Amino acid sequence: MKDIFFFDSMLTPKIITFVYWLILIGTLISGVTTMFAQYGGGFISGLAIIVGGAIGARIWCELLIVLFKIHENLQKIANKSE
Repeated sequence: MKDIFFFDSMLTPKIITFVYWLILIGTLISGVTTMFAQYGGGFISGLAIIVGGAIGARIWCELLIVLFKIHENLQKIANKSE
């Protein structure tokens, strides 16, 4: 608990997985709504939203994780030099 309160450990990487699943659920709902709505672009548009959204969410979350891994590795290097 001390690590979280004094910023010795990062909390955000633990949250990113949860946010990823929320984005996937939102993308799925949006795509299915587009497929079957009266005003929607049709089946192909809904499928494109689902596939594109899933790929985009994965890329975005991976980039965030990479930033935190870089931070983690820099912390290890800094602790070695001390």
